[in-house]
Amino acid sequence: MTVYIDGMVRKLPDVSRRYVLATGTAVSATAIAGCIGGNGEDENGEEDIIDPTDYDYDREEPDDEDAARESTMEYTQELERDEDFDPIHSNDAYSAQVYNLVFDGLYEWDAGLDLEPKVAVDMPDVERDGTRYLYEIHEGIEFHNGEELTASDVAHTFMAYQEEDSVNEAQYDMIEDAEAIDDYQVQVDLEHPYGPWELQTMAISIVPESERESEDDREEFNTNPVGSGPFVWSDFEFNEYVTLERNDDYWDDPEPYLQEITFVDNVDEASRVGEIRAGDTDAIADVPNDDWGELEGDDDVRVHISESPSYMHLTFNCRDDAPTGDPDVRRGICHAFSMTDFVESRLGNVAQPLSAPIPPITNDQWGFPLDEWHDEHYPEYDPDQAEELLDGAVDDDWSPTIAAPGDHRGDLAERIVTRLHEIGYEGAQAETLDFGTLLDQTVYNEDPSPDDFQAYLLGWTGGPDPDAYMYNLYHESQVGVNQAHFYEGSDSFHDDIAEARELADQDERYDLYEGVMLEILEELPSLPAYSFHNTMASGEHVRDLHAHPMVQQNPRPVSEYGNVWIDD
Repeated sequence: MTVYIDGMVRKLPDVSRRYVLATGTAVSATAIAGCIGGNGEDENGEEDIIDPTDYDYDREEPDDEDAARESTMEYTQELERDEDFDPIHSNDAYSAQVYNLVFDGLYEWDAGLDLEPKVAVDMPDVERDGTRYLYEIHEGIEFHNGEELTASDVAHTFMAYQEEDSVNEAQYDMIEDAEAIDDYQVQVDLEHPYGPWELQTMAISIVPESERESEDDREEFNTNPVGSGPFVWSDFEFNEYVTLERNDDYWDDPEPYLQEITFVDNVDEASRVGEIRAGDTDAIADVPNDDWGELEGDDDVRVHISESPSYMHLTFNCRDDAPTGDPDVRRGICHAFSMTDFVESRLGNVAQPLSAPIPPITNDQWGFPLDEWHDEHYPEYDPDQAEELLDGAVDDDWSPTIAAPGDHRGDLAERIVTRLHEIGYEGAQAETLDFGTLLDQTVYNEDPSPDDFQAYLLGWTGGPDPDAYMYNLYHESQVGVNQAHFYEGSDSFHDDIAEARELADQDERYDLYEGVMLEILEELPSLPAYSFHNTMASGEHVRDLHAHPMVQQNPRPVSEYGNVWIDD
């Protein structure tokens, strides 16, 4: 499984690319089971934070299945696709939303963040102290080209990340070898145990080896993919649309009701909201916070929301030559403003504040005491303490720069700077940058001067395993790759992160991650900010649509928990 930095892995070329993958509980589909108030206010008129579980929908089934099977749907994505549809090399969530309907996974996500077998018959047999996985796959699965999917294709998929120098290779570089034992048995050997393997890594989309034998084949495959999934590639216009048709010979149940689905994009929030209200599209992604109440109150529109594994963070330059290299300076900044107030007032419909460097949905499978950590360790708004910590630690004319993209995180940077002005640091400034420039100045900057940045705001989306966050965002090997805090840490900090990913026992991994995360909260190389929910809005005529925690899984027109159809 790929992890995403603001929607994609490392490659973020323009300002419109925000967060991802995004990725709690997923929602099901019919009448709203009750809600807190779509405008983000409680009964006293104060801002409140929406609970995604209050937007669960019941399942819906059509009275006329034949009519439902004639349904077509247009889905408007919030960002442009990179138009990379080969799962081995694709690294943006919006292309993944398309190709996930073309391919079947060895394992796939259920309504939440648990994996269930798909091409695999069952969970794997595990041997050799957690370094050998044996998979049995279903017989009789056919790719769209008529060829049978066999163990050789599964082995090819596992090895392709390394053999083809994929941008996603780091997520699979622990694989020593994968081989077909026979047509329906696959053996995968790892160089060492890898904790996230059964939680997320084996959720790979199976590609046909015969369609990808040469570089020219792979280039053709990238924009004309062949899978075994419930939809077949139909029509494609670069940077305009992708149309998929139902696979009428699909091997698994349920078969889609939708005859056709077309993906377009519209990066302009106001225009996207206008489209769904006017009925010019069937569904849109990413409902803006300020439009939530308006759309919720529209009788012709349904809003959908799911908690996600997204993680927004305020990260500091911890180099010794930077003022923020002093942990008291970092603490002072964090006490100068209220993260909770920002989320409640600015993002209460679409986000929740964090207590630790993993999202709550990730913690569902781990059980870390996040509420306790918040009470004991998370820096609360205390301007007097902020002044005390900063006084003498920085000059009176200290002018820190907080860099951010031009979205909600830019607003947060402005909020922090305003609070610093209020306690006397009037030179503090927020710098809003396009993503390419922001990453070059921060994440990819391996030798920044103290003037380049004091702090930056970015996001990351992983999944059900803390490794996706701890290793990529905090391990020293990832400086210049995924992060730029330059945090030296305690003697065991980086070793514990590395050791935790090479252990199979979850209790042992828990103990290591507990120490790492408490150190992050106490020393604050970065401050956990908030988790951004996955949201969609659909016309009332769109039935049985459900938001999934993983942004690259939305929309999911056919699954065990939903089968979208259009009620004309």
